[in-house]
Amino acid sequence: MCGIAALQLRNPSLHPQMGSLLSSMLCQIVDRGPDSAGLAVYNTPGLVSQGTSTLSLLGADQGMTTAALTAGVAALLPSDAAAAVQVVGDTTLVGAAVGTDLLVKAVTETVPAATIIGRGEHVAVMKSVGHPMEIAAHHGLEAMAGSQGLSHTRMATESAVTAGGSHPFSVADDLCLVHNGSFSNHATVRRGLKREGVVFDSENDTEVGARYVASRLQQGDTLEEALVNLGKVLDGFYTLVVTTADSMAVVRDPIACKPAIIAETEDYVAMASEYRALAGLPGIDNARIFEPEPGKVYTWSL
Repeated sequence: MCGIAALQLRNPSLHPQMGSLLSSMLCQIVDRGPDSAGLAVYNTPGLVSQGTSTLSLLGADQGMTTAALTAGVAALLPSDAAAAVQVVGDTTLVGAAVGTDLLVKAVTETVPAATIIGRGEHVAVMKSVGHPMEIAAHHGLEAMAGSQGLSHTRMATESAVTAGGSHPFSVADDLCLVHNGSFSNHATVRRGLKREGVVFDSENDTEVGARYVASRLQQGDTLEEALVNLGKVLDGFYTLVVTTADSMAVVRDPIACKPAIIAETEDYVAMASEYRALAGLPGIDNARIFEPEPGKVYTWSL
């Protein structure tokens, strides 16, 4: 059992409240996953900026000072790349005005042991082990602005309780996936993706789903098509939420074994594992509230 809370803000006037709204949602799903938690926030000032790629690295300690990491990365990039490093809670953010692939190369050469948990121009990803609300507070979620937010509380069942095993999994630019449930054939799908050259960072079954979606998008699928194809390949009981720079999608398995509820207004779309996580949102009394149908992919764009 895990908990999911996701929020897409259609009304820009609500962007300053993104962190406080997502934090209040997260608070209501803590008992669904007390082991660890993860956050993804989009277009949050101070964490990401337009024209700059940002990598989220697992852990605050990368084995060197922030100044040394900045200098090491900068030495491998063009002189005008303006490399910058900051530590936010248990996460290290590295940014530079270059493409993500070039930034990944510079970071991995500087810190070979680094685990990249997020990448892109719009998203910052944060993960840690412990009580989800303490993790959110440690990263300063409540004060964050942004256009979208995604959170997950984990109760580990098929792999160890580690920060790296926490959700969301972000394996392509601005793409994040969270998962409540389990994929029964993830090992088979993992082997197939590895034969195609896909590299994995964990033994978590959710990463298989994320890597599969990323692979389908790279092959030209829309987000909806990628999730339809996922349903044909991966077996199990699941609710998934997937976010990109400007979209959010929700899908449940064909039996709809795992819970999900959605609230939609002109100002926002919110999804959570339980209604109580939606109850405090502004305008909730006038929202369209519904459970997603089994096997149907729902998508929304900013």
